Amino acid sequence: MATDYGNGSASDKGFHSGSVNEAKKITVDEKMVAEPLDEYGMPDKLKVTKSLVIRKAELMAKQYDTWFLKSLFLFSAFLCSFGYGLDGNIRGIYMTYAMNSYSTHSLISTVGVISMVISAVAQVIYAGLSDVFGRLSLFIVSIVFYVVGTIIQSQAYDVQRYAAGSVFYSVGLVGVMLQVILVLSDNSSLKWRLFYTFVPAWPSIITTWVSGNVIETANPEDNWSWNIAMWAFIFPLSCIPLIACMLHMRWKVRNEPEWKELQTEKTYYQSHGLIQTVVQLFWKLDVVGIILLTVGTGCILVPLTLAGGVSTQWQSAKLIAPFVLGFVLIAIFIYWESKLALAPIAPFKMLKDRGIWAPLWIMFLIAFVYQMAAGYLYTILMVAVDETDLSATRITSLYSFVSAIFAPVLGFIVARSSRLKPYMVLGCSLYFVTMGLFYRYRVGKDAHQGVIGAMVVWGICSCLFDYPVTVSIQSVTSHENMATVTALSYTIFSIGGAVAASVSGAIWTQLLYPKLLEYIGDADLAEAAYSSPLTFYLDYPWGTPIRDAMVEAYKHVQKYEVLIALVFTAPMFILTFCLRDPSLTDDVAQKLNDGEYVETSHDDPISEWVTSRFSKLRHRE
Repeated sequence: MATDYGNGSASDKGFHSGSVNEAKKITVDEKMVAEPLDEYGMPDKLKVTKSLVIRKAELMAKQYDTWFLKSLFLFSAFLCSFGYGLDGNIRGIYMTYAMNSYSTHSLISTVGVISMVISAVAQVIYAGLSDVFGRLSLFIVSIVFYVVGTIIQSQAYDVQRYAAGSVFYSVGLVGVMLQVILVLSDNSSLKWRLFYTFVPAWPSIITTWVSGNVIETANPEDNWSWNIAMWAFIFPLSCIPLIACMLHMRWKVRNEPEWKELQTEKTYYQSHGLIQTVVQLFWKLDVVGIILLTVGTGCILVPLTLAGGVSTQWQSAKLIAPFVLGFVLIAIFIYWESKLALAPIAPFKMLKDRGIWAPLWIMFLIAFVYQMAAGYLYTILMVAVDETDLSATRITSLYSFVSAIFAPVLGFIVARSSRLKPYMVLGCSLYFVTMGLFYRYRVGKDAHQGVIGAMVVWGICSCLFDYPVTVSIQSVTSHENMATVTALSYTIFSIGGAVAASVSGAIWTQLLYPKLLEYIGDADLAEAAYSSPLTFYLDYPWGTPIRDAMVEAYKHVQKYEVLIALVFTAPMFILTFCLRDPSLTDDVAQKLNDGEYVETSHDDPISEWVTSRFSKLRHRE
């Protein structure tokens, strides 16, 4: 049966509205004590189910115990990742052409914000549901959302309908990505976790070069709709091998005595039915908190991307009202999470440890820095560097290729050294070089080599730093908490991207059109260059006055985008030293005692060195 967690009482967290009405204080009576408890000492009826699902996952993973079966499993994950990876490389470009066809190019960031906000909260829901219904069920559900969103996007004839499709697509995509990572994590030890985590990145070795050819051949200017639609068929096919592997694991384990014993245990759903399960999930997933966070964040971030452009709209009530409402909802969300929520989105006891909060902040900053520096990179390459569809597509995905090339080597090195943090410190330090190159080489013909150099260094950063962050947060907690912390890290990543997209979009909309008008000198031409740049620039070859004016305007705007990215690289580097660095073992996760959430009994050479230097400095003073 499940282990009881959280020996503390409800008062440890303030799990009541005592400050408002003491009479409403929730307590744990003697009858409840026999039930599984959550971290706040409250009954957690779904904990039995969660433990059952985890134990089944561990038994299924043991069935693939030969190199052939492990290779088959990794290859199936590779094929699935290849499907959504190739689609991801070109879907963003298709969105650029879609927005261009609607004459709403500047709204790229708006659609991006909406998608990332939805993606953020979807991660939390998927994590909770996957521990109740299993990885395979949620994987299939994610595929359905992916397909539905793809179909809606392909048939959209305005930005509103495209954004609606993006919501479904994003929910499906993040679900697929999370389940792939969780399945890979379930089937790997901590020592080999990074190697397995790199599997979804390996397709970049191929997609970086193939995606450009797909874009060039498919003629996205006229056929972007069909180019999106075909992935409603292609992607599900790429998932079949991984689904087959998971079903094969279940078939192989069917005769194991321990599995037969587990089959006699009932999940909460089997024991209580759908309605009772939905009620429990409503509170366990903190649906109220999720709604408050989603709507509040969206109301704050979306107006930032809409306020500028040809005419300033900050005085408009349709922007001011949601902006104010967003801050009100966030305030309500904070109060709800701290005083009223039965199961807050964030596990507070885990968040107190630097092994959890440091990588979460890092995930936020990774997404923020990326979106600020590269949010409009494809358009800049096409318009202001004079790249072709083929070269621009390859350049934008080059960092993924470089990361995938180095990934297997780093995976083996980490498995041998059983340490992760030193490589992350090195990787994060290279971020300064990357952003410096982006600032120096923003526009112009000479930017071609500079941007390529920046993307190569960025790829090394991604290999040494970005991917290991997920392993870092997984390495300090138990298997039962692995889905929670993984989803939470991806949630924070999506929020970071959403915030950056809104800031980037605000800079783009506020500054680009005035600069185009200043340099071009014609309001009609400036508006056309702003609304549909990928169509407009074709009429003005490189070296013409109008094209030169566009290049100068892009140079001015991109300066601020990259500078902000560079500034936020500094706190990311500082946070890297706060990470824990446990020795990576042959276990799937840390084996923690009851009431423990993070492994703290280990040596941390880097943190100890920093602490010792600081102590010596204070002693001298």
